[in-house]
Amino acid sequence: MPVLHTLKRAGVLFLTAAALYAAPAHQAAADEPGWTAEPAAGTAAAAPGGARPYFYLAGTAGTVLEDRLALTNTTDTERTVTLRGADAYNTADGAFAVRSAEESVDAGSWIGFGAATTVKIPPRTRAVVPFTVTVPPASPPGDHPAAVVAAEGGHEVGVRVHLRVGGPTLAAVTVEDVSVRGKGAAAVIAYTLVNRGNVALAPELSITAGGTFGEVEGRGARTLPVELLPGQRARLTEPWPGAPVFDRVRLTLTVTAPGGARATAATSAWFVPWRLAGWLGGALVALGGTTAGALYLVRDRRRARQDPRADATPVPEPEHEPEHESEHELTGAAR
Repeated sequence: MPVLHTLKRAGVLFLTAAALYAAPAHQAAADEPGWTAEPAAGTAAAAPGGARPYFYLAGTAGTVLEDRLALTNTTDTERTVTLRGADAYNTADGAFAVRSAEESVDAGSWIGFGAATTVKIPPRTRAVVPFTVTVPPASPPGDHPAAVVAAEGGHEVGVRVHLRVGGPTLAAVTVEDVSVRGKGAAAVIAYTLVNRGNVALAPELSITAGGTFGEVEGRGARTLPVELLPGQRARLTEPWPGAPVFDRVRLTLTVTAPGGARATAATSAWFVPWRLAGWLGGALVALGGTTAGALYLVRDRRRARQDPRADATPVPEPEHEPEHESEHELTGAAR
């Protein structure tokens, strides 16, 4: 377990000479062979056998915590490694990443190595470097993800630091922006998870689906391959091989996580084969043309029935004989 301490040992460096060969698989190795970085073994927080995959530290605001980093030089030449602390965050797809020294304003900036920020490691030697985490008095409770970063020659190794500040914790998550892409066995469900609480989450997802023609195969509950850090969001996709070929489906996504976090979100999607859609489109166009022609004929016949002149035989007007003056009758008094 981490312990409180004064800063008297902050700059002490321990070197252990040994014949070192291949590094254990759990160690965080550099991009190229030569040196490794990992939590030092031999503490109460270590797993059976002394190995630890990451640092775990816990304490209240205003305390100072300590732990030790082990740097191993597996080559025959001296290595010079630079150390720093860094804030951790989730990338857009949920991966774990660390910020630069300038961008680290939370737990990464609380990590200090004293005078040992630059370490020279002799050949075939393990260096054990103590470091401290000074938690500010006003630090909010919950998880503050960070990492210890070791660098040499452009290569960096980050060892995770799980830091929890004492106080009330809240596990909360939301599911947003659910959509469906693709069709058939290639269909995928896209969605966004947002950590609304103050502790890291290991979310579990289940999918249920119902169609117009009955229940549709969804996805059973499974743990997602992502650790969602406090205040972070991740855009994820889920394969959906049970998507129907032709149906209108309503999907419901349910996400849970330890600590009581639970959230649901739903969306609807149409699944129509392109060939069937083209055939239906052509059929509708043909049906529309036939219907329009029939309506035109009916309208023409109705018009003919309403106008009696349409069926009447034309009668020629009688011819008038020319008028003569002698046939006119003259009236009036004789003059």
